[in-house]
Amino acid sequence: MMLGYFKWAFIVTAVGLVLGAWLGWQSSGTLAGMASVFFICAVLAVLEISLSFDNAIVNANKLKDMTPVWQQRFLTWGIIIAVFGMRIVFPLLIVVIAAGIGPIDAVVLAAAKPEEYARIMNDAHLPIAAFGGTFLMMVGLTYFFDHEKDVHWIQWLESKMARFATIKGIEIAFVLILIFGVSSLLQPADAHTFVYSGIYGLLTYLLVEIVGGLLDASQETMSAAAKGGFGAFLYLEVLDASFSFDGVIGAFALTQNLFIIAIGLGIGAMYVRSMTIMLVEKGTLNEYRYLEHGAFYAILVLSVVMYFQTLIHIPEVITGLGGAALIGISLWSSIRHNRRERDAETAKADADDRLRVET
Repeated sequence: MMLGYFKWAFIVTAVGLVLGAWLGWQSSGTLAGMASVFFICAVLAVLEISLSFDNAIVNANKLKDMTPVWQQRFLTWGIIIAVFGMRIVFPLLIVVIAAGIGPIDAVVLAAAKPEEYARIMNDAHLPIAAFGGTFLMMVGLTYFFDHEKDVHWIQWLESKMARFATIKGIEIAFVLILIFGVSSLLQPADAHTFVYSGIYGLLTYLLVEIVGGLLDASQETMSAAAKGGFGAFLYLEVLDASFSFDGVIGAFALTQNLFIIAIGLGIGAMYVRSMTIMLVEKGTLNEYRYLEHGAFYAILVLSVVMYFQTLIHIPEVITGLGGAALIGISLWSSIRHNRRERDAETAKADADDRLRVET
């Protein structure tokens, strides 16, 4: 049953919303304050889910090739890193680096001076957007610039990209051109930061690919069953971090309380985990052939949005709805394709039956 995959997500939702309501009561002492925090936690969870449909699909795409042992490690240790590391430790780490203070001081700042904490986080948005946007753009472009890719959703575009994939490093050149193009629209100081952060994002992607390839190759020589091990795990963790950047920063538009943000985004992360498990175990990616395409187009859109958020404010709700719409359209296209194939098979079977009767 499909709802069975979301059992733990429902449990975490109930616990998280109760904890959020308790935080609201503790901070305000009023029912209105309690209801307000409860509502913010719910909105943050929905925001995280809408931003992470594509994350779940890409995770499932990688997980289906991993060994059961590493699949389980990602779905247990990986989710702990995603919820605790990216939703709590990561924002604290940004403040530690940006403000030049210790980790304990950062926690005190988040609890006692949330406005100052939020200001530091927002000031750090530009390098985060450049880094995360570059990493995600490389993920999306590498999927489409693949000369072995023979299933195309938008035929005229994807067939050309697959053909140009024989040019080595074409996706890297494309990303570098875009980095320098966007930086030319920024103030000199911001442009410098954007370029450096973007290049670090590019290098991180390449490093993860190299390290992952080496690790999985060495494991494969020891045992064919070990393929898809730590290297793939590392790739998925960095990918999840890149997806999380935008949601964490955007959450400060709703609340400046780090603990409320952690609850709301943590609830959303559990649904991503549940969706990932469902996609892998039910073989949904094989059943709906264009679903992956929609997810990677959504990733490209998100990466471009992260770039241009350094120039203008783009609400995260628009980003989430845009990604969900692309995935929804790709799902609809997949269903239409499956229906056409079934109709063609039925027509062929009917024609064969008529031919046998006539002979």
